[in-house]
Amino acid sequence: MPQHVPSPLRSARSRAPQHLPALPPHPRRIVFLAHRDLDNPAAGGSELLVDRLAEGLTALGHQVTLICGGPAAYRDYKVVSAGGEFGHYLRARSAFARQVGETDLLVEVCNGMPYLAPLWHRGPTLCLVNHVHSDLWKMRFGGPLTPAARLGRRLEQWALTGAQHRSLMVAVSPSTAHALRAIGVERDRIRVVHNGVEEPGPRAERSAEPLFVAVGRLVEYKRIDLLLRLWERVRPVTGGRLVIVGDGPERQRLEQLAGPGVEFAGHVSEAEKHRLLCAAWLLLHPSAVEGWGLVVTEAATRQTPTVAFDVPGLRDSVVDGETGVLAHGESSFAAAWCTLALSGERRAAMGKAARDRAARYRWHRTVRQFRAVAAEAVRSWTP
Repeated sequence: MPQHVPSPLRSARSRAPQHLPALPPHPRRIVFLAHRDLDNPAAGGSELLVDRLAEGLTALGHQVTLICGGPAAYRDYKVVSAGGEFGHYLRARSAFARQVGETDLLVEVCNGMPYLAPLWHRGPTLCLVNHVHSDLWKMRFGGPLTPAARLGRRLEQWALTGAQHRSLMVAVSPSTAHALRAIGVERDRIRVVHNGVEEPGPRAERSAEPLFVAVGRLVEYKRIDLLLRLWERVRPVTGGRLVIVGDGPERQRLEQLAGPGVEFAGHVSEAEKHRLLCAAWLLLHPSAVEGWGLVVTEAATRQTPTVAFDVPGLRDSVVDGETGVLAHGESSFAAAWCTLALSGERRAAMGKAARDRAARYRWHRTVRQFRAVAAEAVRSWTP
């Protein structure tokens, strides 16, 4: 911090040394608790965010460890598998004690099931929230499992408002921040840190024929079944192909629902995803809720606009009428899909606007914003 040079005209009292409290350094040793590692077959946007944060913090000189469930791969930072998909929630505490020991900051990634880290970790904690699940519990555990859905919802809300009541919260979008406030999290404990995106390589060619792409894990709340129903209304108007990228427990059922012109690509390489997003006329995102919708920004960097529903997260990553269209219902989604497919000039204008907006979101900026909140979390913590 620059030293203040007092003016000789000031009084002796004003020239007295000012003993300002020194800000603590950024936390050097940071541990993330997260459901999955990026190499997990079920990994998605949350895992990519944690990986980019851990990678970026490591490059800035921090000592980073990720404790997660399931398979884990070698990284530039330390990765510890604490057990299976669900068992690791019970073993996270012992894995932390055994593999890490002392740390300056523990970051709990809250994606539904909590680790309740503030109840057993005696030190600064930070809570990273992609989205509050709320009604998603009913979509995942419906019918005879409804009691499990109610239990999961109550546990998540208690964890965020009770167990984490002294922790700062990092929300990935204004929508997530709003959802946290709606369940009782104080506004002054919430900090918004947006996802970033990487600068893509050289552009691949745009498809000469109509090509529409949806990217994401094939689970209930992504609503790919709805997209397949709408395709039956859109296809006679636009023609072309609909490519579904991703895998998940819903794939077999969705393949049985698919009509002509639909292709399931499954997991693809980053190079193939880049090619598809460059070639696509539109990205289609029928999800019921997102934290941010990282693939929207990934498509935007390739000048590909998005048609999505006006739902939390996607209303943050898509600027309606500028970088894509936000639909308020199934009919308006289908109408926007057809209209943009038939207007190359409007698609191109939206694609350029999307690219320009995406340029504001880069991972290096995300890492530095998160690092600032991490320092605040350490500074504000009291034993």
